Amino acid sequence: MLGTCARLLHLPENPVPDDKTYPNAPDSLIAHWDKRRGPMRPEPGEELSALDVDLTALKAKILPDIPPPLAKGASRHAEKEHELRTDLVGQSELVLLHGMLIAHMRKRRFPDHAPQLFRRIWVEHTPYLLDVLSTRWLISAVITFGEHGATASEQALGREMGMMFSMMKLYEFERLHSGKTPDEAFGLGRVKAELPLGMTPFSLATGGLDINLLAPVWQRAMDEPVMGALACRLLEQLNQDPGGLFRRIGKMRAKKQARIAARKAE
Repeated sequence: MLGTCARLLHLPENPVPDDKTYPNAPDSLIAHWDKRRGPMRPEPGEELSALDVDLTALKAKILPDIPPPLAKGASRHAEKEHELRTDLVGQSELVLLHGMLIAHMRKRRFPDHAPQLFRRIWVEHTPYLLDVLSTRWLISAVITFGEHGATASEQALGREMGMMFSMMKLYEFERLHSGKTPDEAFGLGRVKAELPLGMTPFSLATGGLDINLLAPVWQRAMDEPVMGALACRLLEQLNQDPGGLFRRIGKMRAKKQARIAARKAE
């Protein structure tokens, strides 16, 4: 992979080591990523439900209390199911199946029918899923559509939203170390420094980068027949959340615009 990128960029195959966030990228990144994608390898009798499983019956069957510990040597499939059964106590078998499908489909190999069954669940039970799934699982579902959507538009929307929420998670986690709560906007003063990669600065008073990011995604979500309701729900939740980058930028923009208006009125 490094050789391919080096040729495209006209770089030496073995560049002199220097300060990099990820040494030996992209090879080191891909190797680390790939380690987490080993197949689940269920044992006989542990297979996922068939494509024609009765989803309504699964929805009516509630998961019991926390299951007993697993025996040593259990398969990765059994370990994941035990983990989800523990986390999802009180939810339905349909929610468990949805989680197990996502877990399998994140791996290099998975049962052939898994993408079809995942999509069938959303085709037939979207209102139910939107009512019972946590935001964590809704985001996982969007990412899964991005990787395994049945149409190019599903995949594109899922990947776009998955990237957005993943970058938000990284940024919002880092920001927790700033000493400010998620709903507390920064002041208008800032250090004099260049943005990474030589990017042009964002205009707080008149810039529309946040709107230019969200508007086309939301428009595509409204036009998407299967995953559209899921995507719109997440965007609505993002819009309503009192914390987060977009709400804080809105507060800062309003403060900046008020300050400009006050100066003009003087």
